[in-house]
Amino acid sequence: MTSRADADGDPAVSETPVAGGTPSPRAAGERSLTAESGPASGSAVSRLGDRVMSSLATGSGLLVSIVIGLIALFLLIQAVPALAKNTVGFFTYTGSWVVAGSEIKFGIPQQLYATVLVSVIALVIAMPVALGVALFVSEYAPKRLATVIAYVVDLLAAIPSIVYGLWGILVLGPAMVGPNQWLVDHLGFLPFFRQPANVANMSTGGTLLTAGIVLAIMILPVITAVTREVFAQTPRNQREAALALGATQWEVVRYAVLPFGLSGYISGAMLGLGRALGETMALLLIISTAGPINFNLMESGQTLATVIANNAAEFDSPIKTGAYISAGLVLFVLTFLVNAAARGVIARRVRG
Repeated sequence: MTSRADADGDPAVSETPVAGGTPSPRAAGERSLTAESGPASGSAVSRLGDRVMSSLATGSGLLVSIVIGLIALFLLIQAVPALAKNTVGFFTYTGSWVVAGSEIKFGIPQQLYATVLVSVIALVIAMPVALGVALFVSEYAPKRLATVIAYVVDLLAAIPSIVYGLWGILVLGPAMVGPNQWLVDHLGFLPFFRQPANVANMSTGGTLLTAGIVLAIMILPVITAVTREVFAQTPRNQREAALALGATQWEVVRYAVLPFGLSGYISGAMLGLGRALGETMALLLIISTAGPINFNLMESGQTLATVIANNAAEFDSPIKTGAYISAGLVLFVLTFLVNAAARGVIARRVRG
């Protein structure tokens, strides 16, 4: 169709586009407006989604912080009255706890010592094994085998603590009787393997060494998982540069993977330490009697967590309850400091 001219002589807009020709300016303008409004609308929705997610993330972080603060406040309120009536040094008294009557006496050196000692034993055993498993899975094993091994190791974290405790006292404990006696007979000159004052614990395998081995198996998945993920994030260009210079596989691991993943390995170990410090049920079944403060791994003992669980039935008065909650407060602070240190190591690595 032919177009009309307006009063000024300018060409008018075609009412109908010519078949196969260019579309009319009016149609093109409508499409342009539609095209511009689409991204603007999508951008507005995207910004709204960002605000919602930001608010949810911030709220979740605040909620967790508030809950932790409330737990700390509860422990402090419950512990202060008992600590105020304690007639001996809370961090120096090593005698039996007296939490009833007119004279209140309780202290945590023995429990704190046992808690730290079994956790250190667990770290000494678990850290080399976790490092070896992480390196094998991430660097040496075929993909299918690595997947199977990683899956099996991760399954260890799904086993309940009480199952570990039953296995430790019924299977590992009796199996450790012979090795314990050999250590005492041949390495008894060392402070770690002396003849214990209470031989009944060594004869059943309920020793600090057994408890440390069980804890090592429990924290192994935590350390392995963190270390494996950090090793897998080693920059590809660093690996290729080392290989281009003629490095062997071990030299690539030594000079590229290990330096990059060292902080992650340490942070994973500290997270495992936090897990070991708070373990209760497994240790309650293996070690549940008070022991002296020394380095003898053939002795038994009570940790901060087990002393609370072992005496939970006696929480029949505010003072008695507060005495054991004070031990829980120390454990809370200790675990918080360990996990904060782990987060600090990770943050330093991110900044680096």
